[in-house]
Amino acid sequence: MGQDLVAIGFAVVLIGFILIIAGALLSGGAKNTKVAVGGFIGPIPFGFANDPKMLKVIMIITITFFALFLIVPLITRYFK
Repeated sequence: MGQDLVAIGFAVVLIGFILIIAGALLSGGAKNTKVAVGGFIGPIPFGFANDPKMLKVIMIITITFFALFLIVPLITRYFK
């Protein structure tokens, strides 16, 4: 069972990379491309973007997920 999940996860990631590469090659060199990346280093959310509006959006999303990360264990503890 564990081997099957690893294979499925690897296939999904590989298909994702293929789709990203195909989209980049077929986009025709769009000049107004906006990019934003967010994540966590430990408990601290971070974000990078080439547009201030996109940075605000990605920071709101990462802070929301951080809040959910803190709140969900408390909620599940009381509703067992």
